[in-house]
Amino acid sequence: MCGISGVYAPGREAARLAYFALYALQHRGQESAGIAAADGGTIRSHKEMGLIGAIFDEESLGALSGHIAVGHTRYSTTGSSMVVNAQPLLERTEIGDFAFVHNGNLTNTDDLRESLAPTTTLLASSDSEVMAKVLVEAPGSMLERIQHVLGVAQGAYSVVLITKDELYAFRDPWGVRPLCLGTYGDGGYVVASESCALATVGAQYVREIEAGEVIRITAAGMESHRGPNQTAKPALCMFEYIYFARPDSTLNGRSIYMARYAMGRQLAKEHPVEADVVMAVPDSAVPGGIGYAAEADLPYVEGLIKNRYIGRTFISPDQKMRSRGVQLKFNPVVENLRGQRVIVVDDSIVRGTTTPRIVALLRESGAKEVHLRITSPPIKHPCYLGVDMATYDELIAANYTIEQIREKTGADSLGYLSLSGLVASTGREHGEMCLGCLTGTYPNAPAAHETRELVG
Repeated sequence: MCGISGVYAPGREAARLAYFALYALQHRGQESAGIAAADGGTIRSHKEMGLIGAIFDEESLGALSGHIAVGHTRYSTTGSSMVVNAQPLLERTEIGDFAFVHNGNLTNTDDLRESLAPTTTLLASSDSEVMAKVLVEAPGSMLERIQHVLGVAQGAYSVVLITKDELYAFRDPWGVRPLCLGTYGDGGYVVASESCALATVGAQYVREIEAGEVIRITAAGMESHRGPNQTAKPALCMFEYIYFARPDSTLNGRSIYMARYAMGRQLAKEHPVEADVVMAVPDSAVPGGIGYAAEADLPYVEGLIKNRYIGRTFISPDQKMRSRGVQLKFNPVVENLRGQRVIVVDDSIVRGTTTPRIVALLRESGAKEVHLRITSPPIKHPCYLGVDMATYDELIAANYTIEQIREKTGADSLGYLSLSGLVASTGREHGEMCLGCLTGTYPNAPAAHETRELVG
């Protein structure tokens, strides 16, 4: 789920722009962050564990001089959470050095690792480093090396890399993870995981970088090249629409906010219920809650206030506080709940550990009835492409029927959005997205990925 950005801005300090772009992408990863910058001769880098605001200051940014930069904020899926796995990764080749950032998850990492020279040293434990080493050992120009990677790497990868005087950005042949392109000032460009990062730095959104496309930006301008795999069908991760992307971002011309709003409206059509008010679990479900309320012609209220600062702390609560569960993260607005029949809209139920606590908290706050409505279908399968989606044993919908899930959550009723309703809300076609966690059919999964019979 990581956030990545790249900046090519002649006459500007690109690291500062990359810093603000990463700030807009902080929701995509909070474990570590880093920026590398190039001035036409040297690449300099700074990265640490933690949040972007705590890692960089005027001094560290000032040391990253140059008009080209690349940035990364990490959410780990492959490779443990430690500074050696933080990015950018710096690599040296016979054609020059490069700095590399990656969002996604490879499914053939072991095969790629075995293809490396016996003398290759791997310092990290991530699939990102393996991909970077494949680039190092590939023949030809940097463009030819990237096209080689596109031909051998399986899985999800959106990548930005910089050399001393160029910027490259490319996506896997399926386009599982997002990456967009914008123009900046006179002859400048910005690439980022989401369009909200472009808006933050004042870049003008141009388009999504296509699946299997390689963008090369030099002093002569921008070039577009295609990778060798032209038969793959685009498969953007559906969870970008459901949860990952910021609501002010745009994907394929569709506002994330409006897609989630449409999910809520459709959910109200599919699962109506008599109630007094509609609320949402903050933050990603809020547009869906507003959409549900509009379609149901019911008042939308704030039922829970999210504490935005306690969730990402390095200080663990003691056992007595931990037992309070969701009250560390949410505070109820009792006046909006007392005596009310409440419809609660959420984006998903994954393991089913948090939802019962939310239902219980609403009942303790005086809600007469609690009706759960979910703006995604049941998540029945793990993700192999960059989302920490749990195993079959951990996924509640893989082991219980909808009625059993309702009983476990303590809700009075439970309704999930249909797959067709979800797809229609995005404005994309069914065959243009990865729906693996919902259907069990993946665009490119490990050859021996786990399968099992499902309940219900």
